[in-house]
Amino acid sequence: MAATLANGGICPVTEEKVLKPDAIRDVLSLMHSCGMYDYSGQFAFKVGLPAKSGVSGGMMIVIPNVMGICTWSPPLDKLGNSVRGVQFCEELVRVFNFHRYDNLKHATNKKDPRRHKYETKGLSIVNLLFSAASGDVAALRRHKLSGMDMSLSDYDGRTALHLAAAEGHLDCVTFLLEQCNVPHDKKDRWGNAPLDEAKTFGRVQIVEYLSKWAEERKVDEACEQLEASKTEEKQKKNKPETPSDDTSPLP
Repeated sequence: MAATLANGGICPVTEEKVLKPDAIRDVLSLMHSCGMYDYSGQFAFKVGLPAKSGVSGGMMIVIPNVMGICTWSPPLDKLGNSVRGVQFCEELVRVFNFHRYDNLKHATNKKDPRRHKYETKGLSIVNLLFSAASGDVAALRRHKLSGMDMSLSDYDGRTALHLAAAEGHLDCVTFLLEQCNVPHDKKDRWGNAPLDEAKTFGRVQIVEYLSKWAEERKVDEACEQLEASKTEEKQKKNKPETPSDDTSPLP
C-alpha cells in the first residue's frame, strides 16, 4: 500500500491502477498533517514526509515518486508512536534529501538516490557550459554559490572559460577569472587555451584582457618564488648550528 501511494496509485507489483490521483493527493495530505497523532506537527517539521503510525508499533512512510516504507517496533512513546520508527525516519532524512523542503540542487551534504552520480555531474557540466556560452552571468553566479567546481570541462576538455572567450562574453570571462579563480591557461584536447579561442574568433577585447591577465599572473608567480626563496634563505641563516661531538679526553 505504501508503494502504491508513492507510485501515484499504480501498484508496482501488478502495474494496475487501483487509486485515482485525487485520492492519492488527499490521503498523502492527511498523512502529512495528522498521521502521527499529536506529534504530526513536529514530524512534518523534522521529517517532512507523509506517514501514518499505529499503536501496535507499526509505521507507514511514503516518499512520493520514490518508494514506500513500513517499519514495526512495538515500544511506543507517550504520544503512541513507535520510538524506533520515528528515529529511523529522522535518520533517513538526515542522510538523504527526502524532506519535502530539502533543496534538490543545493543540499550538497545529503545524498540523492534519485539521480545517478555521473548523470548529476554530466547535467551540471552541460548547464555550466551552456550558461557560459550564452553569456548568462547570473546563472554562472548561481552555479558558484551552489558550490560547483567552475573549472569543470566536457569530454573535449573545454571549460566555461573556453566558451565564454570564444563567444565574446567579456563579463563572463571576468567573472570566471576574478570571482571563481579558474585557471586561465587550461587547454582542451586540441591544445587550445581560452586565449587561443578568443584569437580564433576575433574577440579583440577578450584577447587584450586575457593577455593582460596572463602577464599579471607571471609577475605574481615570480614574486611568490622570490618571497619563497628569501624565506628559505632566512630560515637557513636562523637555524642553530648543531654542536659537534666532544671527543676530548676526560681530565
